[in-house]
Amino acid sequence: MPLVGSLALLYAVAFLFIAASLAVGITFSTLAKNQLQAVQMAFFFFLPSILLSGFMFPFRGMPEWAQWIGSVLPLTHFLRIVRGILLKGNGLFEIAPELGPLTLFFVIVMAIGVKRYRQTLD
Repeated sequence: MPLVGSLALLYAVAFLFIAASLAVGITFSTLAKNQLQAVQMAFFFFLPSILLSGFMFPFRGMPEWAQWIGSVLPLTHFLRIVRGILLKGNGLFEIAPELGPLTLFFVIVMAIGVKRYRQTLD
């Protein structure tokens, strides 16, 4: 089955997801006192992201509390977008409901990271 969908749209969404992941890293680096703490924070963020995003297990088969946590994580929305673009050929209009939470996550986490970074400089 050939992959369908816009490669440019996939790249744009991947850029947003990478930016959101970098925002998490910036925020963790402002919270951590040393490198070990930063690595542990990253581990305790990315492991649940993989488990609760629908990548390893079906999202709708999880308990409701796990679905709620998973819906906050950016990987959940990114996977839905990628599946939609590559398998169904979705365009910008179809992926818009998933772009909103991904963008909101990026803005909030980046704002926290930048605010804390400025506080560490003072």
